[in-house]
Amino acid sequence: MDHTSNFIKNIMIDDLESGKRDHIVTRFPPEPNGYLHIGHAKSIILNFDLADEFNGKTNLRFDDTNPLKEDIEFVNSIKEDVKWLGYEWDGLFFASNYFDEMYDRAVLLIKKGLAYVDDLSADEIRQYRGTLTEPGKNSPYRDRSIEENLELFEKMRAGDYQNGEKVLRAKIDMSSPNINLRDPVIYRIAHATHHNTGDKWCIYPMYAFAHPLEDAIEGVTHSICTIEFEDQRPLYNWIVEHCEMESQPQQIEFGRLNVTNTVMSKRKLKQLVEEGFVDGWDDPRMPTISGLRRKGYTAEAIRNFCRALGVQKSNGAVDSQMLEHYVREDLKLKALRTMGIVKPLKVVITNYPEDQVEMLEAENNPENPEMGTRLIPFSREIYIEQDDFMENPPKKYFRLFPGNEVRLKHAYFIKCEEVIKDEDGNVVEIHCTYDPETKSGTGFTGRKVKGTLHWVDAKNAVPAEFRMYEPLVLDEEEENEVEEGKTFLDYVNPNSLQVLNGFVEPNMKDVKPHDKFQFFRHGYFNVDPKDTTEGNLVFNLIVSLKSSFKL
Repeated sequence: MDHTSNFIKNIMIDDLESGKRDHIVTRFPPEPNGYLHIGHAKSIILNFDLADEFNGKTNLRFDDTNPLKEDIEFVNSIKEDVKWLGYEWDGLFFASNYFDEMYDRAVLLIKKGLAYVDDLSADEIRQYRGTLTEPGKNSPYRDRSIEENLELFEKMRAGDYQNGEKVLRAKIDMSSPNINLRDPVIYRIAHATHHNTGDKWCIYPMYAFAHPLEDAIEGVTHSICTIEFEDQRPLYNWIVEHCEMESQPQQIEFGRLNVTNTVMSKRKLKQLVEEGFVDGWDDPRMPTISGLRRKGYTAEAIRNFCRALGVQKSNGAVDSQMLEHYVREDLKLKALRTMGIVKPLKVVITNYPEDQVEMLEAENNPENPEMGTRLIPFSREIYIEQDDFMENPPKKYFRLFPGNEVRLKHAYFIKCEEVIKDEDGNVVEIHCTYDPETKSGTGFTGRKVKGTLHWVDAKNAVPAEFRMYEPLVLDEEEENEVEEGKTFLDYVNPNSLQVLNGFVEPNMKDVKPHDKFQFFRHGYFNVDPKDTTEGNLVFNLIVSLKSSFKL
């Protein structure tokens, strides 16, 4: 872990030095109701790194208390993401495995006169709760006897009532300035099959009741969560104390991670998936860990990014370019440099021998000589980028135009002699001549040229699909600051994906899913693991080569 200080680490140090704790146990407790995103990555990395630093333990626990929204698909994806980020959990737990104990603790509260069965509807409970400036008022069912509450709660468990007909509430203080303490609901009826417990239960604990019990049952010492749970800390402590839990976990809050040009709400991400704006939770435009992985982000880059952010007490938005910076830093010494043409334009070198194929040597990564060299074929017909030719160029345009000479990377100088157009006036082919004296690597010191173009040999090139990505959400959409009458969907970028068909060097035909390359001038690309087949290469743009972002 990055050994810089942060306030959570300092709390742990103080607890160990004072003897309040003799060990550290943290946990990562996702609800399995969606895929994890980059904000969860920060939490994973924080919890595991802190425990590692103090030779402690980190549990992976699924907070699966709501069967209406949860699915085994999400459980499996979360496990995969945590492992991919480089972490091994010490214990794997499910909140649903504790349902018997949670039920017993709720019964204990009833017996102590600290919980009651309420017949008010959800809307009525809201009305009775009051506001930030007005106290709530007691439910007419608040003073039921302990015996009646025990009987009604047992009937709730037995399935005698319909969804929403009754709830169990903690009896705390309806006039508390903290709305979370105004007799919160701790159990509700839900006749639904649970992915782990099947049909054993038709009542389920609420998150705010279950979570502190889970932490206490597992012996978690420091329950690290995001800042929106700060107001719930008094309720967390109340539940641990009055349920008479042996272990006393401490809840600590930190600022959640927001990243520009995206959305970080699981509800909104689910909407993007369900309404077809993206092709699944692992779409490379999504800020999910599986989407970032498919796009080509590395676990190391994400870990470095999250560690560099540090731990703050308040929420804050981070420029998405900062994450891209760490991806570039990680890939620049690892990725093979190669040539790919995303919008091909054919060039015929008229004075090059028709049947000749020459093998030219090219370095694989100039910044990492240990990656060696490769041979690439060169012949009379090649492809260059359409953008690298202009018939009527502006001043200071140094690429190919009629009469101009440029260098082909790893090859020769070529000069544009003739432009071939179709009947609509579109340029379809360029005829050039080459100078055999100018071969790369021969020490040619004659005339200089200002432009260097990348290319692929037409005869041996391998067709490929390039998926070029832009941010999914346009800048104007700041979380929770959407213009009146609009939703966040109005800010989805219609150009977030552009699919191009071009060519790559022939040595790319055997690439594997998740292989990463830097294509000259275009950026870093990842071999798509989902859509790439033997005869169909698909490359996802991970990140462009340069950014104006400064750390």
